[in-house]
Amino acid sequence: MKSTTLDRVELALARVVYLGTVALQLTVFFALIELAPNQMWAASPSKVTSHQVIYDSYSLSVDGQRVLIYSGEVHPFRLPSPSLWLDVLQKIKAAGFNAISCYFDWGYHSAAPGVYDFTGVRDLDLFLDLANQVGLYVIARPGPYINAETDGGGFPAWLNREGGNVRSTDPKFLEWADEWMGQIDAILARHQLTNGTGSVIADQIENELYDPSASGLQYMQDLENKARADGITVPLTFNEITLGSTLYITGPGAVQLPGFDSYPNGFNPSQPNTWGQVPNYDADQSLLQNSPLFAPEFGGGTTDQWGGPGYQNCYELTDSNYESVFFKSLIGQGLAMMNFYMTYGGTSWGWLPYSGRPTSFITSVYTSYDYGAAISEARLLTDKYAEQKRIAHLLQAVPPLTQTNVVTSAPAPTNSAILQYTRENPSTNTFLYVLRHSDATSTNDDTTQITVDTPDGNYPTVPQQAGTSIEIAGRDAKLLLAHFDFKTAHLVYSTSELMTEAYTGDSDNVVFYGQAGQSGETVLRYSSQPAVKVLAGSVSWSYDNSTGDLRLNYVHNGLIRVQVVSSAGTLSLLLADYPTTATFWERNVGSQQLLVAGPYLLRSLALYGDTINLTGDLNAETTLEVFAPASANRITWNGRPVNAQRTSYGTLTASLNGPAPVQLPNLTNWKFQFESFERNADFDDSHWIVANHATTNNPNPPGSLPVLYEDDYGFHHGDVWYRGHFTATGNETGINLDGEGGIYGIYSVWLNGAFLGTQPTGPYTFSFPSSALKKGQDNVVSVLVMNMGHNESYSPFNNGANSTYDPRGLTTAVLQGNTNAVLTWRIQGNLGGEKLWDPARGPLNNGGLYGERYGWYLPFFNDFDWQQVSLPDSWAARQLPAGVGWYRTSFNLRLPENTDVPIGIQINDTTSSAYRALIFVNGWQMGIYVNNLGPERIFPIPTGILNPNGENTIAIAVWGEQGGSGGLGAVTLFEYGNFSGGVPIQLVPAPQAMH
Repeated sequence: MKSTTLDRVELALARVVYLGTVALQLTVFFALIELAPNQMWAASPSKVTSHQVIYDSYSLSVDGQRVLIYSGEVHPFRLPSPSLWLDVLQKIKAAGFNAISCYFDWGYHSAAPGVYDFTGVRDLDLFLDLANQVGLYVIARPGPYINAETDGGGFPAWLNREGGNVRSTDPKFLEWADEWMGQIDAILARHQLTNGTGSVIADQIENELYDPSASGLQYMQDLENKARADGITVPLTFNEITLGSTLYITGPGAVQLPGFDSYPNGFNPSQPNTWGQVPNYDADQSLLQNSPLFAPEFGGGTTDQWGGPGYQNCYELTDSNYESVFFKSLIGQGLAMMNFYMTYGGTSWGWLPYSGRPTSFITSVYTSYDYGAAISEARLLTDKYAEQKRIAHLLQAVPPLTQTNVVTSAPAPTNSAILQYTRENPSTNTFLYVLRHSDATSTNDDTTQITVDTPDGNYPTVPQQAGTSIEIAGRDAKLLLAHFDFKTAHLVYSTSELMTEAYTGDSDNVVFYGQAGQSGETVLRYSSQPAVKVLAGSVSWSYDNSTGDLRLNYVHNGLIRVQVVSSAGTLSLLLADYPTTATFWERNVGSQQLLVAGPYLLRSLALYGDTINLTGDLNAETTLEVFAPASANRITWNGRPVNAQRTSYGTLTASLNGPAPVQLPNLTNWKFQFESFERNADFDDSHWIVANHATTNNPNPPGSLPVLYEDDYGFHHGDVWYRGHFTATGNETGINLDGEGGIYGIYSVWLNGAFLGTQPTGPYTFSFPSSALKKGQDNVVSVLVMNMGHNESYSPFNNGANSTYDPRGLTTAVLQGNTNAVLTWRIQGNLGGEKLWDPARGPLNNGGLYGERYGWYLPFFNDFDWQQVSLPDSWAARQLPAGVGWYRTSFNLRLPENTDVPIGIQINDTTSSAYRALIFVNGWQMGIYVNNLGPERIFPIPTGILNPNGENTIAIAVWGEQGGSGGLGAVTLFEYGNFSGGVPIQLVPAPQAMH
């Protein structure tokens, strides 16, 4: 590779100004993070205890204890504020998940061959430490290819210059892939559960590779050999893209834990009410070689595309009803390892999104990667989060679900419209019943009875109470238990769903739930009649001396409380409806479990003597209730004592104040400066790179010479300028260009400063106006190309794995009217190309706009002499041409202490104006906005990038695609929510200016 030549002036500007010393700020970041007592940073242990991870056809086992993996997908590269990693991980843990699954993006960490960065927002040691300390297993997914709707599917863009067949045994590719694996495996190895130094429990090899050839199998084997050589000792996994596939289960390339991805509702959010059917995993069980059924990716949402309906539709397509039906069906089919993609989607900031081909099933994605996930892009908890919490808490409360067999002899429900999964634990004989409509798309509300036949006896008609039934609402499901031991009682069965059990030592608190208005029946068994007291709500009960059955009947509405006292202890039954369970939280404290009701979020719980220390978030004034042992009579909330009172139920309650109101400032004092100086004939491009390659390693041949692919010259992301010089004879009539920027890329063209037009990706012949041509003199064709991202790799379909090599930039440049003319080209992209001047923000933050190369987007840039403007602003009114102009303003935030206020930047404009914008906040490119395409118009800015207590700078680069089409609509700050609590925030260190 030839070294990149920098514009000497631009290089002189590349000296970095930091707000303080990076090392000092990182030290402060580590020192000041405040965690709850049960989440304190662990000192380096003098003795490390290793752990054994094994598996069989039922589940994983850790140190001999079966574990059901309930995992949520989260990508650290989609949240560029390490302080907030703790926030998201705590939210995932609080919902009851015990694991996360994470892609690691090669290109995010590597700006150039042999260059790797795992510091700052790329600090994976920090991320994995946090996951371990929060108490989450990690399923690592390091690629080398990850897909994930990322630029190039996670391949570094410099790979496009190197050549070689990707995702294959091609030695040229494997040399680079092995280098990446060596880097990332070294990090993963020191965080493995098996070493006792972390919580990485499994390692995925590649991603959705469908290559049954001998070469494909050997490629997988090569990667597995590399992982083992690098010290990876946890089980290796793989995610099949098709249920029933037999790849990588036996023979070369076989992994220990193969799994099967499934997105049953597909990827079409324009039809959010159109459901698919529940996938059938039965065939996969017979294929597996003594490993558990595993869903490495089960749709926890879906993605949107440029011009799509927006992520609200994605949320509706995969809403809490979808979760109820599909996720419970997985459990009903015996899956004991499942990961939901995504649980927190985050933001594809900078130039991280990919842009594909028109034939791709997902053609492209934009900045938001909200995914309609349970935790929104702005880190808000949704109704989907509440449903996930109900399911996850159940799985943690019922260990027998880690080992179940299908019961083929179970009678069918009385209503043929209802399908029933029946499973039994062979050791405890605990029974699981999952009920849903046979047609998962049905919106009918139906009723049924079932037969419960367990060691407790045969109950041919359940529920038993006359006139009642099990109610299955349209697009809903129920997961019911029978023959299960609580701490102080034996459950015969219940037609209500179990959420959790929390045993305080004094009281056994058991939460059942159902939809409001639905009837429930719970049967418990005792050796003698217990004392039953209805503390709140309406419940009828009866005791059968002959069987020892205590039967309770009720209708779910709010929170019904029943106390049952027996020789085994006190059982507190909490019979809730859906909204009530949304604010229930359970935490283990040694041998006890405490239940908390009321807060928006419970982050941690610790019990010290008579004091319960709680941390969490509130979104309003809240009544806190803690189901605590009698020995506890004090409560602290976020470190402050609160006035706790003992209730007649034996619980502790306290009133908690909500967050202080917040008034966000208006964005005023905008300044403006037009640029695109590169379009003019007299612009000095003498220090740009000469684009004169006669050959390329890219497998796609150019349409003309020289080769002008931007990747070949070390420019990979964002906007790239070309300037082609020729001496005119006067016969030149135009130029045939092919500008390639992905499916929604564009390019604008000028001749000697005269605008010729803007076109979408693809070939076009631009006519020369005779008035612009200078006969006998040097003429300059200037081209600005917007690269919207590199293709993903679709091996072996969609024209093969090498689709990631589809060129970006100019692929053809031929003058019309003068076949003998010689065009000499120069190219300029991001400042420094692969030699980043700003490694903190990394390779995906910037392209090659003039304002980017000269620091106009940075907070400390001096815009003193820029023009004052007001928004909304129209370039047509000011007679500005096509090209790029910048808007800048600053504002101060003074958010209340110990609050979390997610804030976004909102742009409101009519969609008739054809312009695009890059949104920089404090130097970080946090949004790509396309006014006439959409749909994204609000861009969340993570705290840490945004300064919650100080000055912030917004810089917006607008590309007017046609003369007068540029401008900028009204820009405001958007408040997603206001929460007291949150996590400590440290600003992300990065250069603030060039000088």
